[in-house]
Amino acid sequence: RQIRGSVSSPFSLLLRDNYLDNGNNKMAIQQADKLLKKHKDLHCAKVLKAIGLQRTGKQDEAYALAQEVAALEPTDDNSLQALTILYREMHRPELVTKLYEAAVKKVPNSEEYHSHLFMAYARVGEYKKMQQAGMALYKIVPKNPYYFWSVMSLIMQSISAQDENLSKTMFLPLAERMVEKMVKEDKIEAEAEVELYYMILERLEKYKEALDVVRGKLGEKLTSELQSRENKCMAMYKKLRRWPECNALARRLLLKNSDDWQFYITYFDSVFQLIDESWTPPAEEEHSLEGEVHCSIEQAVKFIEERITEESKSSRPLRGPYLAKLELIRRLRHRGCNNEYKLGDPEELMFQYFKKFGDKPCCFTDLKVFVDLLPPSQYTKFIRQLLDVIPLSAAAENEVALPGDIKALQQHLCVVQLSRLLGIYHAMEKKQKLAVVRELMLRYRHGLEFGEEAAVWQCLTLLEEGLSHSPSNAQFKLLLIRIYCRLGAFEPVSELYSSLDAKHIQHDTIGYLLTRYAGSLGHYTAASQSCNFALRFFHSNQKDTSEYIIQAYKYGAFEKIPEFIAFRNRLNSSLHFAQVRTERMLLDLLLEANISSSLEESIKSMSLSPEEDDIPWKDLRDNRDLTVLFSWDPKDRDISEEHRKLSLEEETLWLRIRSLTLRLVSGLPTLSHTIQPKNSEKTAENGVSSKIDTIRALLQQLEAAVDSGKKFLEQKIQYPVLGPPPTRMAGFFSNGSCQCQTSLFYLVSDIYELDTNGLEDSAEIQERIGNSFKSLVERLTDLFNKCKGDLIEVRDGTLKTHPNLLENLVFFVETISIALWVLSYCDSVLRPFKSNLQKKKKKKKESSVAMPPVFTHFLDYVTELQTLTSNVIDHIKGLEIILTALKLEELSLKDTLHLQEEKKFTKTVQGKVQSSYHHSVQEIGELLKKRLDTIKKLKI
Repeated sequence: RQIRGSVSSPFSLLLRDNYLDNGNNKMAIQQADKLLKKHKDLHCAKVLKAIGLQRTGKQDEAYALAQEVAALEPTDDNSLQALTILYREMHRPELVTKLYEAAVKKVPNSEEYHSHLFMAYARVGEYKKMQQAGMALYKIVPKNPYYFWSVMSLIMQSISAQDENLSKTMFLPLAERMVEKMVKEDKIEAEAEVELYYMILERLEKYKEALDVVRGKLGEKLTSELQSRENKCMAMYKKLRRWPECNALARRLLLKNSDDWQFYITYFDSVFQLIDESWTPPAEEEHSLEGEVHCSIEQAVKFIEERITEESKSSRPLRGPYLAKLELIRRLRHRGCNNEYKLGDPEELMFQYFKKFGDKPCCFTDLKVFVDLLPPSQYTKFIRQLLDVIPLSAAAENEVALPGDIKALQQHLCVVQLSRLLGIYHAMEKKQKLAVVRELMLRYRHGLEFGEEAAVWQCLTLLEEGLSHSPSNAQFKLLLIRIYCRLGAFEPVSELYSSLDAKHIQHDTIGYLLTRYAGSLGHYTAASQSCNFALRFFHSNQKDTSEYIIQAYKYGAFEKIPEFIAFRNRLNSSLHFAQVRTERMLLDLLLEANISSSLEESIKSMSLSPEEDDIPWKDLRDNRDLTVLFSWDPKDRDISEEHRKLSLEEETLWLRIRSLTLRLVSGLPTLSHTIQPKNSEKTAENGVSSKIDTIRALLQQLEAAVDSGKKFLEQKIQYPVLGPPPTRMAGFFSNGSCQCQTSLFYLVSDIYELDTNGLEDSAEIQERIGNSFKSLVERLTDLFNKCKGDLIEVRDGTLKTHPNLLENLVFFVETISIALWVLSYCDSVLRPFKSNLQKKKKKKKESSVAMPPVFTHFLDYVTELQTLTSNVIDHIKGLEIILTALKLEELSLKDTLHLQEEKKFTKTVQGKVQSSYHHSVQEIGELLKKRLDTIKKLKI
C-alpha cells in the first residue's frame, strides 16, 4: 500500500494495485519481468520486482537488483520512493541516505529531495550531517523551520557528545550564536523557536539570559501551554536562587488559582528561605520584579487563612487551601514553632477535610501525606471519629452496617484505606483479621449494587416480561425504546416502534424517539428507512391538506379551512421535519457519495445548493409529545416548561450545526473545476469566486453555531429520565469530531487559494496545507482512540456496556467521509498542476522538475489516512469477533433472579443488545471498507 503513487504507466499501476498491494508477490515478480522485457531500462519496474523478491524471502536477489538501480543514481520520484520502501523493509535506512545524497547532487535546488535527505539522516542519527542538510535546505528555501532543524541538530550533537566539555564549549555556543543571529534580525516566528533558545541557554546554565528571554518580547510567543511563561520564569528564579521573585510569582499565581499545589510548595520554600536569609523588603522600591513578597511566618499564616476564606465563597470546593494549611503546620513543627501560630489541631483539620472531601477518591492520597502529624495514640479515636459521620445502617442488630448510596460507600472505602495505612488491621489477631476480610468481601458484593447498569438490565427484563403478557401495552414499548437506546442497541427499537403502529400526526409527535438514535448507533439501513418513513408523511401532507381544503369548500365546511391551513403550516415548520430531512440527506451522502456515485451526482440528485437554506428558523415549531411516557413522579421531578424550552434550544442548535455541515459539503463540487490563476475577472464571470465566498460565509456561521452550542452545554442540563433525550451535540464536541470537521472546511479555503494563486508563489499556502494535513491526521487518530475499547464487557458475571464507543465510531465514519470529499477536491486541484508540470518537463527535456511540497504533503496524507482507516477496520473486526464469541448463557444479572421466567427474559434482553451491537459494527465496518477503497483510488 505504501507504493501508491510510485509508478506511472497503466501496466505498472495494474501491477501495483492487483499484486503487491494484495500480497501476491510472485505474480508481481512475473508481471514486472514481462514489463522489463519490453522496457529493460524501466527503473521503477526493477524496484517493484525487488520488493516482490524481498517479500518472498529472496533478499540477496532483491538487494542486487536494487543496487543496479541505485548505482544509476535515479532522480525520479517513483524510483526514489520505491527504493526507500524497499530499504526500509530491508532494515537498511543508511542506504536511503546514499540514495538522496546522490539525488541532491544531481538536483541541487530540490527542496523535496533535501528534506528527504535530512529525514534520512535523522533516521540513522547522523546529527552532523543533519546540521549540514538543514542549512543547505535553508539556503535553497529560507524558511525558519529548516534553519532551526539545523540548530536542533547541534543540540543533538551536544547531547550525544562523549565529551561534556566539547558539548558546552562548541556545540551549544554555536547553536546559541545561530539563534541570536535570528533574534538580532528579528526573524523569530514560532513558539518552538523560542523554546529552542530557552533550551540552549538552560543547558549552557545561562539562567539569567534564559530568564530575560522568557520575560522579554520573545516570551510573549510562549502560549500553547497554560502558564508556560510563568513556569519557565519560576524554574529560572529557583536556579538563580532569587527567592523574592519565586515567592511573589507563586503568591500571584495562587491568587489566580488557589488550588494549584505546585505553587504552594514554591511559596513555602521561598518564605522559609527568605526567613533564613533574614531578607527584608526595600523601603521605597518594589519588593521584587514579580511584585509583593511575603518573608515572615505571620504573612504566610495570614495568606493561607485568606485562601481558605476565599475557598468558602467558591462555586466548587477546592482542596488546595486546606492541604496547604496542613503542609504549613508540618513545616512549622519541623522548625519547632507550630504552637504559637494557632493554625489548629491536625486531627481536627483532617477530620473536617474528610467531611468535605471524603467521598472523593483523592481523599485518601491527600491525607496519606499528613498522617504522620497524628500521634499513634490517637489513631483508633481518629478512625472512629470518621466512621461516626458516615451514614451506615444495618438490617438487624448483629449484621454489618452498610452504606445506602455511592457517596457513603466512597467515604467508608477511604476510612478502610486509612485504617490499613495507620496499621490498625496489622495490630489485630488472626481471628479478627479473618473477620475483617469476610466483612470487606461482603461490602464489595454489596457495593456492586450501586452500578446503575444492573438496574437498567433489570428494567429491560421486567418490561420484556410485561410485554410478553401484554403485547399491546404502548407504555412498555415506549420505555423499552428509551432504555434500549440508552444502551446503544437500536436493532430491537425498529420493531418496537413499528409495533406501536403510529398514525399520521404521530410521525411528527413521537417520531423523535426513533430518528434521534437511528443513524447515531450505526444501523444505517434502518436509519435510512425510518427517515424515509417519516418524510413520506410530511411530503404527502402537502398534497393531502390541499385535498382537505378543496373538500371543505365543496361541502361548505368553511370554519375548517383555517384549521387545515394552520395544520399544514404547523407541519411545514416542524422541527422534526427539518431534522429528519437534514439527517436523511447527510445519511444518503454517507451511504452513496464516492461509492455508487460521485459526490457531485448525489448532491445534484438531492437538488442541494450551499446558498439555499430552506429551514424556517424563525417559525420552527416543536411538535414533539414529551409527555408520551407516563410519569408518576412528583411535580418537581417531572418535565417542566423550562426543560421544554432548553430542549428546543438544544435541538435547534444541533440542527443548525448539521444543516451548515450539509451545506458546506454540498458546496465542494461547485469549486471542483479549474480556475484561471490570478484572473479575478474570469473567476467573477464563472461564479467560482462567489462560490468560495459562500463556503467561507457558511464556515463563519458554523463557527458561531459551534460556539453557541458549547455555551449551551456549559449549563450541564440534566433532563428528567422520562424527559426529552439529549442531542448528539455533547459527543460531537467531546470526541473531537467537531474540531476535525471544522478544520477540514478551513482546508477547503486554503486549497482554493492554492488553486487561484498557482504553485509558483504559494510556498506559504502549501506549508499551511501541509500543516493542516498533519494536524488532521493527529485529530482523526485522537478520534479513533476515543472509539477504542469493548462495547460489551463482562465483569463478575454481569454485562457492562459502552454505547458511547459506538456513537464515536459513527462520528469517525462521518468525519473520515468528509475528509475524503475534501481530499477529492484537493485531488481535482492538484491533478491539473501535476499535468502542467509534466508537460513543462517534456518541453524542457529535463530529467526532473522540482515537485512543489504540496504534492508530497498530499501523498503522505493519503497514505496516513489509508493506514488509519485500515487500523479502524481491524479494530472493528476485533469487536465483531468478541461479540460473536460472547457466551451470554453463562451470565446472570443478580443473584436474586431465581425464577426461570426471569432468567429467560434476562437472556432475551442481553441477546438483543449483543445482536444489535454486532449488526452496528458490521454496518460500520462495511461502510469503512468502501471508504478505504475510495482512499486507495486517490492519487495525483
